[in-house]
Amino acid sequence: MIVKALRVGLGQLIVFADWASRPAKLKRDPAAQALVEQQAKSLSLYQFHACPFCVKTRRTLHRLNVPVTLRDAKNNEQDRQTLLTEGGKVKVPCLRIEEDGKTTWMYESKVIIDYLNKRFAA
Repeated sequence: MIVKALRVGLGQLIVFADWASRPAKLKRDPAAQALVEQQAKSLSLYQFHACPFCVKTRRTLHRLNVPVTLRDAKNNEQDRQTLLTEGGKVKVPCLRIEEDGKTTWMYESKVIIDYLNKRFAA
């Protein structure tokens, strides 16, 4: 019980620190931003709100100004089940990429962040 309380408290501290030190969004011209927003419709991030690796991934999304749909794999049973049955395991963060009729499930924050930087950095 004490360990759970410690985890919850630490998680909230991580979320607060993220909020307090969030990086500035990348500025693009309206046409370029519209293209990014269109491309982002094919992406979903399965995550836990207070997971440090998920926070790191969300910070990158914020910095790159990429509006991705967030899926709560901890508190939403449907999202968790989708992650398990289609992605193969309940592990976060996980980026779901739907392109050309094909779905790719990308795990590991470093891999996801590298992908996002290559695809959306100016």
